[in-house]
Amino acid sequence: MKSRQILLFLALAAATFVSLIPVLWAILTSFKQPVDAFTIPPTLVFSPTAEFHYQIWFEKGFWTFLINSLVIAVSTVCISVPIGTMAAYALSRIETPQTRLLLMAILAVRMFPHMLLALPFFVMASMLKLFDTYAIMIMALVAINQPFTIWLMRSFLVDVPRELDEAACIDGCNVWQTFVKVIVPAVRPGIVVTSLFSLLLAYNEFLFALVLTGAKTKTLPVAISEYGGEDITYWSLSAAGAVGIMLPILLFMVFAQRHLIRGLTMGAVKG
Repeated sequence: MKSRQILLFLALAAATFVSLIPVLWAILTSFKQPVDAFTIPPTLVFSPTAEFHYQIWFEKGFWTFLINSLVIAVSTVCISVPIGTMAAYALSRIETPQTRLLLMAILAVRMFPHMLLALPFFVMASMLKLFDTYAIMIMALVAINQPFTIWLMRSFLVDVPRELDEAACIDGCNVWQTFVKVIVPAVRPGIVVTSLFSLLLAYNEFLFALVLTGAKTKTLPVAISEYGGEDITYWSLSAAGAVGIMLPILLFMVFAQRHLIRGLTMGAVKG
């Protein structure tokens, strides 16, 4: 049994290392001069430079794009997670054929190609004069991420015993009080996990940001895409931007690690 665990650990460690190779490569490239970044075989011993990190954040003004990304992503989470949690709670407690049909319909919306949804949002933004504003991006991201939020939160809420609802009702709580005072604390780790994935989806969104934002609300994924292509001198800038775009998410994961582990393991152990 112990040898199995060792083999499993080694396999997981190898898979993790392979998954992290692109990240490690981007970090190394961000500290290399272009002449070192594209040598064959790769140069592992080089003189590191923070020149491209300085350029990307101070000379290119990427901090403004970071603020745009954070405002849009955090606003999306603050709207979609509460709405999705309330909808998921209702859908987890009402089990009828109509409920299952509604869940399938919600999932079908998430299956639509993003380009199919981006064009109507662009037309709406043009008609309402909302192009290049936070409002249209937040509306679009809430709309496309809501099915994911509802389905994920429902998976956590289904594991919460209905006896909790009944006990709260006996103690005199109405439905809203039961939800806020009993159910929400019980699924707090699940809310953290859902918030993280919703944040990732909104923070890394490229297509909607490309179609709906302009100079004022451009996000980091769109800004980074402008560097690269055939000119290899831009690749170190792109790598520096990619490293910077990861830092806010990593910080969030570090601070929310305890809740993330609990949320990811909710429902894994029965009885």
